[in-house]
Amino acid sequence: MWERYGADGHEGTVGVLLADGSEPGPVFFDTGSSGHVHQSTTWSVYDGTLRAPVAARMRGKCGCGWRGEASYPIDWDQVDHRHPEEYNTSGPEEDWERHMNEVAARMVPLPEDVTGLLNQLRERLSEIDDKNPLAALRVVGELEAMASSTGPYVARRIAFEDVSAEAVAEGLGITEDKARSRLSRYEFMDR
Repeated sequence: MWERYGADGHEGTVGVLLADGSEPGPVFFDTGSSGHVHQSTTWSVYDGTLRAPVAARMRGKCGCGWRGEASYPIDWDQVDHRHPEEYNTSGPEEDWERHMNEVAARMVPLPEDVTGLLNQLRERLSEIDDKNPLAALRVVGELEAMASSTGPYVARRIAFEDVSAEAVAEGLGITEDKARSRLSRYEFMDR
């Protein structure tokens, strides 16, 4: 799975297509020992074993619903079934990276000084965490205090101005579900 910091809901992965161009549903594995039947959509399970469909091509896929337009052939003779992660999936990953660049381009820009401060804080927190986890926890507590004092105000203002979940999601670079969840969390944080 591919992720970008702060892009909640935009987890990328390799998706597959069957020979007819359709996207298969999950593969189910019945172990026969319980009521739970394991399922998977990991690209490498679509190899025809245990009656799974055989994928012909792969493409980039994102948790937000995006699917890459380009697809790449899968040579099952080259896939090591014990280590499928060694198979070259760079095409789908690069397509997902382009998708994420498009998502980032639509985000509300942060002031340059704030971006610099956040980068410094992230770097410094990583250093503190290695040397003094208790101090790092204190820093995180301070950040949470700032979020809990400002978050409810901005969440209620966004609600008052009737900003759509779609606009919030696009502005933050996250999915609509994650945007609604974030707004609710902040809106009711101090209650």
